[in-house]
Amino acid sequence: QVQLVESGGGLVHPGGSLRLSCAASGSIGTIDNMGWYRQAPGKQRESVATITSGGSTNYADSVKGRFTISRDNTKNTVYLQMNSLKPEDTAVYYCNAVLTRPRSVIRYNYWGQGTQVTVSS
Repeated sequence: QVQLVESGGGLVHPGGSLRLSCAASGSIGTIDNMGWYRQAPGKQRESVATITSGGSTNYADSVKGRFTISRDNTKNTVYLQMNSLKPEDTAVYYCNAVLTRPRSVIRYNYWGQGTQVTVSS
């Protein structure tokens, strides 16, 4: 079994910063793309930032210049540094990983349980 465990969410004032972490554990072969998605109340889940195994990144226009995604392949962990947070960043943030199981080439899509980020004064 594979688990993605997120941490680092919370309540922050506008302009503040938070750092999210997501560690993948279990029966893992290789991890391809990892990413962060978010879902605000009444809205669809949207991509925030993604990173390939080689370190190439992609960001939603709304977070460019404020958020930074990174990963530590030795720890199977992906991070999201969020700076200059705005009230509209309030959402449940979900970690995602596309990975293979040992001795298999089939790719599976896994999600974390989500962590709440609230930006409010």
